[in-house]
Amino acid sequence: MTKDYLFEIGTEEMPAHVVSRSVKQLADRTKKFLKENGLSFSDIKTFSTPRRLTILVKDLAEKQDDIDEVKKGPAKKIALDKDGNWSKAAQGFVRGQGMSIDDIYFEELKGTEYAYVHVQKEGKKSSDILMNMSEIVKAMTFPTKMRWGSYDFEFVRPIHWMVSLFGSEVIPVKLLDVTAGRKTQGHRFLGDSIVLANADDYEEALKSQYVIADADERKGMIINQIQELAAQNNWKINLDKGLLEEVTNLVEYPTVFAGSFDKKYLNIPDEVLITSMKDNQRYFEVYDENGNLINHFISVRNGNSEYLDNVVSGNEKVLVARLDDAQFFYDEDKKYPLSHFVDKLKDVSFHDKIGSVSEHMARVKLIGNFIAKKLNLSDQEVADFERAADIYKFDLVTAMVGEFAELQGIMGMHYARLAGEDEAVSAAIKESYMPTSAEGDLPATTVGSLLSIADKLDTIITFFAAGMVPSSSNDPYALRRSAYGIVRILLNEDWSLSIKEILPQIIEILNGETSAKLPKDRSEENEISDFIRDRVKQYLQVSDYKYDVIDAVLASSQQDPIQMLAAAKTLQTHHDDADFKPVVESLTRITNILKKAKFKTNNEVDDSLFDSQSEAELFAGVNELQDQEDLAISDLYKGFVELQPVIDNYFETNMILAKDENVKNNRLAQLAKVNELADRMGDLSQLVIK
Repeated sequence: MTKDYLFEIGTEEMPAHVVSRSVKQLADRTKKFLKENGLSFSDIKTFSTPRRLTILVKDLAEKQDDIDEVKKGPAKKIALDKDGNWSKAAQGFVRGQGMSIDDIYFEELKGTEYAYVHVQKEGKKSSDILMNMSEIVKAMTFPTKMRWGSYDFEFVRPIHWMVSLFGSEVIPVKLLDVTAGRKTQGHRFLGDSIVLANADDYEEALKSQYVIADADERKGMIINQIQELAAQNNWKINLDKGLLEEVTNLVEYPTVFAGSFDKKYLNIPDEVLITSMKDNQRYFEVYDENGNLINHFISVRNGNSEYLDNVVSGNEKVLVARLDDAQFFYDEDKKYPLSHFVDKLKDVSFHDKIGSVSEHMARVKLIGNFIAKKLNLSDQEVADFERAADIYKFDLVTAMVGEFAELQGIMGMHYARLAGEDEAVSAAIKESYMPTSAEGDLPATTVGSLLSIADKLDTIITFFAAGMVPSSSNDPYALRRSAYGIVRILLNEDWSLSIKEILPQIIEILNGETSAKLPKDRSEENEISDFIRDRVKQYLQVSDYKYDVIDAVLASSQQDPIQMLAAAKTLQTHHDDADFKPVVESLTRITNILKKAKFKTNNEVDDSLFDSQSEAELFAGVNELQDQEDLAISDLYKGFVELQPVIDNYFETNMILAKDENVKNNRLAQLAKVNELADRMGDLSQLVIK
């Protein structure tokens, strides 16, 4: 027999961002708890609002299965010592089965006697086991917690009630001074308390009291109402997923409404208006049919449509107050030239262990100039970069960014345009912050890409030098995100740069031109280059490359993200080809021989020491590959496919570790040339081939 089990935790209003993850955590922990206790069920449905976290366990068994089975233990000679006393092994065996020594009997199996016990246990009732649901609640974790009253217990918000119903039976789970029953609460202002007769009554009963407990249903109502409102007015709405999730978790009974503001505020940059509406007020911005921002907004009320005019009026007043502030900041900032703000950056700390923002910008300019030369960028691109590097952090000290920190870079772009800066310079100011998240948008311009890379490189270099290296669980300055951004931008721009190669050169330049604290030796430089290079692994994982392909590429000596990606693409593309296995086996055999021989020198191959045709053929084939300038890794692989029979023939006709020392070293040098080429694709011994 089965019944549905309802468990609800009623709280004060929770922050919107924790609601969805918290109810999922409750469901996951309950699922694990039930499985560990041997209780079967078909599914767990979740319900959540700002005031409740609820699960409905469908088709939960009324009791554990009864146990009636024979358990085999240790052999008799182990169960009894030489004096015939029970050993610790025997005692541990019966203890593990919840039985005693008296329950042991011996039976022969394949010529050996073993200890056995006949275990018969009646399964526990689910109602008894469910009394421990309070332990699940106590184990839950949250980003922030609260304590209340005189209790030491912490939860995301104070708990006011609990419901625990197994079918129609109350399971009186107790937590602190709250004992679970069958009473839940409706909407705070529109509804009343509800006494539930049965677990399955929950969802419909709450609807009668203005609570839509199913978060997906609530979200659907919001979307439908917004779309209806937009259709009536010929508006376009950007249904931002994050904002939609947030407002869904802010209300229990959603009613969508529209408000407006004076058109005069449309002279403020769109991003300021959107930030004021979306980030500060949780409003959806509104666009006309041509995609232009207009003086309307859409919001969601936690309640019905009664007195909605008052709600609209109140929200408009709050928004206008924010827009008045934004207008004031905008007008004030425009009174000053950019140089006014740039001069102030000398007194703004980049970090107290590193120096000022002004000093950071100076280093970024040096780094960017060095990279620009490496990439052969045009004179105009270099000039635009230098101008952008001189000013790009100026908006940090503007009034607007002081109020809306999330607009840094964006306001810099707008103010630079107003000041008459070239578009390449203005755009680069905004793009220097990109990507703003792991998979966020990348800079669209060459100058912006260069400025972003240089900015992130200096940040990583100086923070590492100051000892602020991310740990496995802690990265307060988002240095991993910066490194990942560098990798993504290099790949997006198709810029071929070996971080390990350019890093010592950059540090040498900075040492000569600045007083910054920088890495002292090659080991610290390697730590930084490896840190950035490891973000290639993240990129390949996100891009769904096979795990062994990723391991092979990361285990090579290659340091250029472009070449590493090319190697991954090649290995992934040919991974299941018929000729892939023989190629990999041949090249791996070479690697293994060189490792065993401990051959590390780069001796030139002397063809006068050849004594077989196979040596000459391999020598010619390798030289042909080496002589091809800018040989793509995909073409290198094709070359190895053609060379593979030659390599096999080489092994068949030559003793690599010849007695003659000169011949042996010459043959090892020949193999080292092959291995050096193969290393461009990765450590092929990491590949799993069938």
